[in-house]
Amino acid sequence: MPSPPSSPPDSVFEALADPTRRAVLELLRVTPVMTAGELAAAFSSISRPAVSRHLRVLREAGLVVVERDGRDWQYSLDPSPVAEVTQQWFALFAPLWEETLVNLKRQVED
Repeated sequence: MPSPPSSPPDSVFEALADPTRRAVLELLRVTPVMTAGELAAAFSSISRPAVSRHLRVLREAGLVVVERDGRDWQYSLDPSPVAEVTQQWFALFAPLWEETLVNLKRQVED
């Protein structure tokens, strides 16, 4: 019997679990490059240090890439960790879904 695929990295799930961090990723999806200041300004209900902490978590999870441009830090989205996690996560549960679909097909055909 083949060994099960490895579990996706928890850091990506933890980063995606927070609604503010998901909102940051959505902003970066729409506007591919934003400075830390622009991102902080988009979240008037939370402090700049809090936004910085969210950006750090996203960076450590590999979900954003940061580059220095003079005095500014430019953030952009890196969707590859999400694709990798999605692929690994679905690989873990695909056999269960396939079995359920086969059983459903049998019931429908009977």
